[in-house]
Amino acid sequence: MRSGNNAGERGQLSLSVVEAGIGVVLILAVAMGFALGVSSPDDRSAQLDLYAEDAVTVLAGEPPRHGGATRLSEVVRSPDAFDRERADLRRRVARILPDNLMFRVRTPRGAVGFRKPAGVALGSATVTTAHGDVTIWVWYA
Repeated sequence: MRSGNNAGERGQLSLSVVEAGIGVVLILAVAMGFALGVSSPDDRSAQLDLYAEDAVTVLAGEPPRHGGATRLSEVVRSPDAFDRERADLRRRVARILPDNLMFRVRTPRGAVGFRKPAGVALGSATVTTAHGDVTIWVWYA
């Protein structure tokens, strides 16, 4: 048997070598993060919500063409008023929104615009009128 200090017989890494190894791994991880980047959040729905909100705000603030408090309250006041104003409402929303957007406006009296597709990012906004809620959905064409 040997007596004395056994430190010379075992392989031990010095603490500074371990620290250097951890530092290299950390630096490589940060460099890979910058090189590969992180995926950006899907802000398409948020932008579409803003477009929809802008559209209903404009429509809700417009004066009526024939009667009522606002343009939207006139449109949803009665089935006859909706039928009379349907084409004008569709044209007005198309002029408000950018050309690369499609839309659907739903009222208690009916809807105008395009059918909502499945599987695409949608934005929406709703405004309450004296005769019911008006909701607009928008999506990229």
